[in-house]
Amino acid sequence: MVGDKKAEQQYPEPTVGALIFNQENQLLIVKTHKWHGNYTIPGGHVEMGERLEDALKREIWEETGLKLIKADYLCYQEFIYDECFWKKRHFIFFDFVCRVEPGKIKLNEEAQTYAWVELNEINKYPVDDYLLYSLASIQKTPHILE
Repeated sequence: MVGDKKAEQQYPEPTVGALIFNQENQLLIVKTHKWHGNYTIPGGHVEMGERLEDALKREIWEETGLKLIKADYLCYQEFIYDECFWKKRHFIFFDFVCRVEPGKIKLNEEAQTYAWVELNEINKYPVDDYLLYSLASIQKTPHILE
């Protein structure tokens, strides 16, 4: 019984999302079972006592094997029990536009594959509305990609 209560979420969970762009301004997207086989961006929860940018560095490293060199805050979004995620969760997403050191991508067990995508080609991939919202935020402030 105690284990069941611990599994229940008591508060919204802050998370970071990394919109990683390469030198050609292509976006890194990863396909994951956690989002029902859709593509999304690397990211995850913020640990107790951890700053957002430190969580971003850690999540990028854990999920892609890449090292963060620059992060610019983009937007936040509320995610409340949306069925597009594999578990019933309440998240607060903090998304950042990121640049990383060049390197070979090494996915962890959370993702099955990845792609570098031109922004005008994103509609060729199954993605959720949260990623589309972040991309719309970039269109409103294109200088963030400089």
